Amino acid sequence: MHKIQAAITAVHGYAPEYVLTNHELESLVDTNDEWITSRTGIKERRILKGEGTATSDLAVPAVEGLLKKRGITAEEIDLIIFCTTTPDMPFPATANILADKIGAKNAWGYDLQAACSGFVFGLATGASFIESGKHTKVLVVGGDKMSSIIDYTDRATCIIFGDGCGCALLEPTTEGLGIMDSVLKSDGAGREFLHMKAGGSLRPASYETIDKREHFAYQEGKTVFKFAVTNMADVAAEIMERNNLVADDIAWLVPHQANKRIIDATANRMGISDEKVVINIERYGNTTNGTIPLCLWEWESKFKKGDNIVLAAFGGGFTWGSMLIKWAY
Repeated sequence: MHKIQAAITAVHGYAPEYVLTNHELESLVDTNDEWITSRTGIKERRILKGEGTATSDLAVPAVEGLLKKRGITAEEIDLIIFCTTTPDMPFPATANILADKIGAKNAWGYDLQAACSGFVFGLATGASFIESGKHTKVLVVGGDKMSSIIDYTDRATCIIFGDGCGCALLEPTTEGLGIMDSVLKSDGAGREFLHMKAGGSLRPASYETIDKREHFAYQEGKTVFKFAVTNMADVAAEIMERNNLVADDIAWLVPHQANKRIIDATANRMGISDEKVVINIERYGNTTNGTIPLCLWEWESKFKKGDNIVLAAFGGGFTWGSMLIKWAY
């Protein structure tokens, strides 16, 4: 008899309709399609338009699709972990706003902020609640309306980010499947290279912070790239070593979609061939917490029960991590 483990039993996603192409960005900043594509792998990204729309509005259709697919109601969910860098508001938690919007009357919830590593951190956290025996249906949501904190006069960031959301349902299993292991790391010394300067308790909103355009994401691209290439590849290799796996044992690598060159470096370090790497960065860009669950949703039909799948992520702060999953369905 295997111990209780947390298995992903359903995934779903949502991307808004509006497509922001590289060619459209050429009219906003000094860039071009070839430059963006060669350096990032991104061709287009989705943007949530409309007055009064927020990150929770990306999550509602994603979660509703998941519930329908799994054949359950929102009232059956025990816990919602909402991984986001762009909450609807500082408080209450977007998890609670989402619960109200979908009718998850029996769920408690909270937001988890770990930048682009958030969804991996959220899965690891949700798995602990399942393994404890206290919860049977944990909803982990990863989504961001990055367009709300992007300065479309800043070439360093506006070419990278987009809006999107994905989600996964965790349930208990004793089949020896599900979330097998994780390696999670963070280093606050990296905060100066990727952050939002104002809007928190350190620099509350003021005329000065607005005039200085400090309520947007700031990134020192070369430094972040250097750290991400090394650390994301390191933790992906570490999860394989810890579980005595070689490249042939891995069915799929699902990496955070920040930059095609970072993805390639991670796959190379693992010895994984290109056909095993899940990529959709060319269509969505970096949706921060949304990248990995959107990939799981789009590739779901290709996964087979028992497949070894490695997730790997790197985010601002710095945060990074990897996870080994044995696909459960």
